[in-house]
Amino acid sequence: MALVVYFDEVGNPTLDVTDKDFPVFAIALFICDSDCYVNEITPRVNRLKFKWFGHEGVILHSRDIRKAQNDFGFLTDTGKRQAFIAELSDVMTTCDYRLLAVAIRKDKLVARYRYPADPYDLALLFAMERLVSVLEAAKQTDVMLIAKKRGKNEDRQLHVAFQRIVTLGSGYIDAARFRKINFTLRFLPKAMNIIGTQMADLAAYPIARRVLDAKKPNPAYDIVSGKLCRHLKIFP
Repeated sequence: MALVVYFDEVGNPTLDVTDKDFPVFAIALFICDSDCYVNEITPRVNRLKFKWFGHEGVILHSRDIRKAQNDFGFLTDTGKRQAFIAELSDVMTTCDYRLLAVAIRKDKLVARYRYPADPYDLALLFAMERLVSVLEAAKQTDVMLIAKKRGKNEDRQLHVAFQRIVTLGSGYIDAARFRKINFTLRFLPKAMNIIGTQMADLAAYPIARRVLDAKKPNPAYDIVSGKLCRHLKIFP
């Protein structure tokens, strides 16, 4: 069956670098076969949710898990946290999917360029360049990308940037290659509880932390790095 693509981001996409502890913006594309998504990934994630929450309505949100807040308040209990993280890690490790990831170091971007480009536009461009080669290898000429709704203006700006890329190409991938693939971008609200965007969210944060400090222990990155189908792009 066809590949489907979900993406999510971590960090502030603006050029405001006042957050000295997290001057990075990263996006992760979660890519998998649609049959695998329906028959393997979604049931496994929902089984985990039923075990820990009694229903599938909980949204797996990286920040809430790290902070042990909202639905994940029970993770303040060390034993429960270790057990939950172990089971979630097993899902992330053993499910059949691939990742593309791009990180923009905003502090270095501002320092290097007099007129730096928008971090979201840059990350999207680099990600789309890599996605084209993945789809070409799979001989796929039609693909749906699912993104989480952020806001009317933000979604409009992202859609404009997306259309510009798939229509005009980039400095590395010419327009003809993009035009051979029918790209569709859909924005769906977080409340729809899309498993794919949640998996992308779970991957994005440890990738960003790796960019900020490659020497610091990062078990979650060790898991998702094995799923990268292209090298992690860090710019600049």
